Amino acid sequence: MAAHFGSRLRKGAATTAVAAAAVAALSASQAPGVTVDDHGRRTAADTTPSPETGADGSATGNSPYYTDLPPLNSPRPDPSSTAGTPVVQGPAEAGIPATVLDAYKKAADSLRAAKPGCNLPWQLLAAIGKVESGHARGGRVNADGTTLSPIFGPQLDGNGFALIKDTDGGAYDGNSSYDHAVGPMQFIPSTWAWAGRDGNGDGTKDPSNVYDAALAAAHYLCRNGWDLSTQADLDSAVLSYNNSRDYLNTVMRWLEYYRKGSHEIPDGTGGLPTGRSDTGSGRTRPAPSPQDTRTPDRPGESQRPTAPAKPTEPAGPGKPTEPAPPGTGSPTPPPGPGSPTPPPSGTPTDTVDHLENAGTTGLTATAGQAFAERIGTRAETAAGKAVAKVRIRYTIIGDTDATFAGGESVAVAVTDSSGVAVAPVLRAGEKTGSFTVRATVAGRAVPGLDYKATVTERVADTLARTAATALTCTPGGTFANRVEVRATYKGAAANGVAVTATLIRSAQDPAVNDRGPYFKDAAGKPVRTLTGLRTDARGLLTLPELYADDTAGTFVLRVTTAGGATLDVELTVQAAQTSPSASASPSASASPSASPAASAGPGA
Repeated sequence: MAAHFGSRLRKGAATTAVAAAAVAALSASQAPGVTVDDHGRRTAADTTPSPETGADGSATGNSPYYTDLPPLNSPRPDPSSTAGTPVVQGPAEAGIPATVLDAYKKAADSLRAAKPGCNLPWQLLAAIGKVESGHARGGRVNADGTTLSPIFGPQLDGNGFALIKDTDGGAYDGNSSYDHAVGPMQFIPSTWAWAGRDGNGDGTKDPSNVYDAALAAAHYLCRNGWDLSTQADLDSAVLSYNNSRDYLNTVMRWLEYYRKGSHEIPDGTGGLPTGRSDTGSGRTRPAPSPQDTRTPDRPGESQRPTAPAKPTEPAGPGKPTEPAPPGTGSPTPPPGPGSPTPPPSGTPTDTVDHLENAGTTGLTATAGQAFAERIGTRAETAAGKAVAKVRIRYTIIGDTDATFAGGESVAVAVTDSSGVAVAPVLRAGEKTGSFTVRATVAGRAVPGLDYKATVTERVADTLARTAATALTCTPGGTFANRVEVRATYKGAAANGVAVTATLIRSAQDPAVNDRGPYFKDAAGKPVRTLTGLRTDARGLLTLPELYADDTAGTFVLRVTTAGGATLDVELTVQAAQTSPSASASPSASASPSASPAASAGPGA
């Protein structure tokens, strides 16, 4: 199939090929529509998403996507070219704009370091980027990776799409009434608020920057502890991005295509997709755009000029224009008189008046451990009735490294028939102290509900030496053996427990001793208290070498841990003892030397 775009029917049959269309060709009708099968029937996988699904059930709010499929001929290495450089088989879909490709690869590298268990391939980001925006409209980005003009999805007003009322005050999408998917990876503002990342290190999180958006998408796909090397987790991750089985199938086709080969092309030279999930244009040849006077035709034929289409009627006074569909970068006017948009129907989210604590009593965990209790939140109407099918967003706030499962600081749960949502398991990090988990209603301005959580030090209830060897030293010497202890908690090794070692006057007097054994600091000066020590993964800790001054006697080293475990270690400093035989030997040897002298005297 030698078409420039390689568009095919969703069921695998090839369509008539089309040439490159101008950017405005992507703005084909935004009128409400649904996907149909080969017999014209509406398919369950692509019915209009429920408002609840759109709010936080997907990165894109289940916005429309591009349905173009890769060519039948996959890219393959060219034996006559540099190793690894693929041959372009007919159409150039294997080419990815340089800056966009760099963003995908850097995001995947970052995830490989941050979440190695996710096994995210950069080709998955490329597949999603192709389906969402055609790689930022064929790489139309500046040197920093920001799109040259905005990329907006349709207004999510419930009219053929999900209903997502404005969550960003129009900051990202220019619409203060409803949200739109934004940027090359098509994040809705409410998702970007917690999933956004700074991928290019400029200090900002911009959904229109391909580095930021690609890194955000990578983290989004790697939440929930998913391992993308398994098909089930890969499917779950992609469906969480856009909850459509056809979307999953399209992304998987591009993923496999890019895995077989791809290459870098200059920014701004990439092809533009033509098929759209909301118009069904992926199944028929698209009509030419009013701004494009060329008619795509069969390969090898010239392109015939056509008359410009009649311009659309401008919006009346006081009628703000709305952001355009993905890839256009230009606004489209709202429906004119006589075709008013029907008001969206009420949703469960619209009926929520307040949130209530659903029995969460105390959130406490030791560092590195999971909180035993999970946060429960109940959504209620003004009359106190439970509201089901409402998405509750939980956000960790404060100076803490605690996270939800999957390593994220934000999680979403849906209320059940009793109106209660239960947050994922919360896991403490290494930072101790208190922080806040705030529950809010996704897609509705309802006052949040705060839960206080506390992380305490790791503790041990028992300390013991690992060896019973006596610890002795001569005055001014060094103890031959170092002190090693093992910390346990309820019989198990206590790792990461803070330990303090102090040389005290006696078991009855815990004051720090000013003489006797000592440690050395970095400058080699005597110190008799050590803090900041921690047990290793096996609960073990080996103390530094001990030295003795010239004071003889018996001394005590006290080792303590968070949690109250205490161990006293006896240290002995004494002069080396002289054995009786050794002391007699010099005397015995002196006598013979004296005898000759004595006998010699008289002889003299």
